[in-house]
Amino acid sequence: MNERSGHLNVSDEGSVRTIEIDRPEAKNALNGAMRSELCELLAAADRDPEVTAVVLAAVDPVFSAGVDFKDVTPNFDAAAARFTINPGRAVRAMRTPVICAVNGACVSGALEIALSSSFVVASERARFADTHARLGVVATWGLTALLPRAVGIRRAREMSITGNFVDAATALAIGLVNHVVPHEELRPFAARLAAEIATTPAVGEVLSLYARGEDLSLAAALELETEVTSGRAVDLAAFRAAGEATARRQRAPGS
Repeated sequence: MNERSGHLNVSDEGSVRTIEIDRPEAKNALNGAMRSELCELLAAADRDPEVTAVVLAAVDPVFSAGVDFKDVTPNFDAAAARFTINPGRAVRAMRTPVICAVNGACVSGALEIALSSSFVVASERARFADTHARLGVVATWGLTALLPRAVGIRRAREMSITGNFVDAATALAIGLVNHVVPHEELRPFAARLAAEIATTPAVGEVLSLYARGEDLSLAAALELETEVTSGRAVDLAAFRAAGEATARRQRAPGS
């Protein structure tokens, strides 16, 4: 890594890697060193064959206020920075699933990171807002493309030009998050969800197909799936073994 920020903690539990934002004195805002380090940590996790899922989390009481604007210099080049210290882009580039565990306020750049993740799990205390317009700036990490796809264009417009917060229950109702859980259950729930992700190479292929097919017509998306999967080798013995294991799991009590 180029520079350690001292504000990002990394831990592994089995094949699940947790990256935790730890700068509560600044509302977990991401300064330049943190943004660069986070991109590197995500890339390292994606390259590690032992890591099957990543959980992005933060110390209480907030998830993140987004970019630390006290750290932005007058000659900041947003166009150049999006290719070097853009965590949203780094998350979207990953073939390893990323679960964003939102424990509190998730604002602007942090919301872009959440929107870029595979899933979002929210504490009942979570709140989401896009305050770029209130600050007189425009999102550069993908929000204007991702937010309307998550919640619809009308909701996205309202969130972005008012800067108003959306609470966890509303976020669930409008499709911004996958789950809302009691605050103390957030980390355990995210870890369990991460552990339930399949560990086969097909996971990365499925995520790639979803990403590539998102803006295609139905016919084009179906053609893309056919093109990608035609001639794909299948290990029949592994396929049958996995099928039997899945069947046993489905028959298990509580499954």
